[in-house]
Amino acid sequence: MPDPAEFFARQKYVVRPLCVKEPDLSMLYKYLCHRADSGTMITDPRSPGAWAAPGDVFTDSLLVDLMPLAEDTVGLKLFPTYSYFRVYRRGDILVKHTDRDACEISVSICLGYEGTATWPLFLQSSDGIKSIELAPGDALFYRGIEFPHWREPLDGDRAVQLFLHYVDQNGRYADWKYNKRKELPFSKLIPSG
Repeated sequence: MPDPAEFFARQKYVVRPLCVKEPDLSMLYKYLCHRADSGTMITDPRSPGAWAAPGDVFTDSLLVDLMPLAEDTVGLKLFPTYSYFRVYRRGDILVKHTDRDACEISVSICLGYEGTATWPLFLQSSDGIKSIELAPGDALFYRGIEFPHWREPLDGDRAVQLFLHYVDQNGRYADWKYNKRKELPFSKLIPSG
């Protein structure tokens, strides 16, 4: 594969395998499934029926931990904006959409699924519609505000996707740093010095 940053500069998307590895991958999958099963999540109009949640302490910490990889992948200095995840169930879809300004650089990570096949994300890029299939731990880095993307009905029992969002520090959306908050909410939990 060519240099990810060069590929991203040309295509505005790139897949990186195994960005989240074991044991973190299994732990996150089980934890987020537990959140969905315990009723501590919301529903999202972009994916009617799926459970969703923004800014979980674990997903926000991954937002920060994976930022160096994101910067290397897209060839830009980034600010984190927010994390978000969904737990999809059989038949759930993702409505075709583009992301808002805080999602200049989007990262979609497959944390796991219960089914016989991967569940593709469709990306309408400048060179046609791409069907992106991610194995658990794989990540798609893309310009979510530029490319419409969607998912057809899930033919499986469950799929967990994590979304990490960033903006270019020197770009037109830099004011969306931390999703226009003073800081990431979990930063007060990290001891200083």
